[in-house]
Amino acid sequence: MIEQLEELKHKAFQELSGISDMKELEAWRVCYLGKKSELIKILRSLATLPLEERKMVGANANEVKANLENSLEQKKRSLQEAQLAVSAKEKHIDITLPGRPLPMGRLHPITQTLHEICDIFISMGFQVIEGPDVEWDYYNFEALNIPKEHPARDTMSTSWVDFQANDDDWQMLLRTHTTSVSARVAETMKTPIRVVEPGKVYRYEASDATHVPMFHQIDGLAVDEGITMAELKGTLYEFARRFFGKDRKVRFRCDYFPFVEPGVEMAIECQVCNGSGCRLCGNTGWIEILGAGMTHPKVLERGGIDPECYGSFAFGIGIERLPMLRYGIDDIRLFYSSDLRFLRQF
Repeated sequence: MIEQLEELKHKAFQELSGISDMKELEAWRVCYLGKKSELIKILRSLATLPLEERKMVGANANEVKANLENSLEQKKRSLQEAQLAVSAKEKHIDITLPGRPLPMGRLHPITQTLHEICDIFISMGFQVIEGPDVEWDYYNFEALNIPKEHPARDTMSTSWVDFQANDDDWQMLLRTHTTSVSARVAETMKTPIRVVEPGKVYRYEASDATHVPMFHQIDGLAVDEGITMAELKGTLYEFARRFFGKDRKVRFRCDYFPFVEPGVEMAIECQVCNGSGCRLCGNTGWIEILGAGMTHPKVLERGGIDPECYGSFAFGIGIERLPMLRYGIDDIRLFYSSDLRFLRQF
């Protein structure tokens, strides 16, 4: 058997010296070191030999195997180096050239818009406050002057969370507006207050060109002595001027919101049709971007603020509509389609 091993070794090295490519080398490996090779068969048959002969043959077989494996690695390296040298001659590589540029990620257009809006209000003296997405009924409705059976609840298409509470005021839901954060701020912060509250909000409704079940809002609240509607309009005019440009037309109209009195809506001239009417603006030429008004006295009282001593205004802005107006986008669903052709434009 030792003579058989020597013959096998001699034959293997002789064939290895004549190999010139990686495909032939792999075939050589399978033939002499594979699971069905003669060498492996010899190693598996050692158990049938007497003890002394088994030790001698086993040591010799392991030495042959180690030599073949080392020669295989050396041959593989030499073939790879030869192949690299040939490639270098055929295709000259200039190592001084810059590498291929890798694609860089960017902030989502909605995130960019949120940051820009927050920067505008921060420059006007507001601070940014955030609140929980899963909210109590009390802060989402009750504290904002929307009691049980109030018709305003029907317009918000609430998604309720399966949570058993002893008190109906403490039922849980996915917040329908970031105004719920204003209720928390009024309860916890000391006057004077100037805050904006960005975040996601949720409505159980069908998707179309201007509606999705999850979108973004930013609410604002200001509480101080002597605040009037003039401060509210001045703040929102300044925001519109900085975000859309000084030439963009703005319109205020009376509106109703349970947590403000009086209430107004602010609309911007449609960028897509320039006021002539299109699908995006419902053929009106205007798109409402926010609701606002003077904070209702009952909302202040629930937060522990005396409405006789302090004035307050509040507003809520739908974030998605702002880049739609700025860039002439006619379908809100594009922001959530994950289409890189659309997102790369921002």
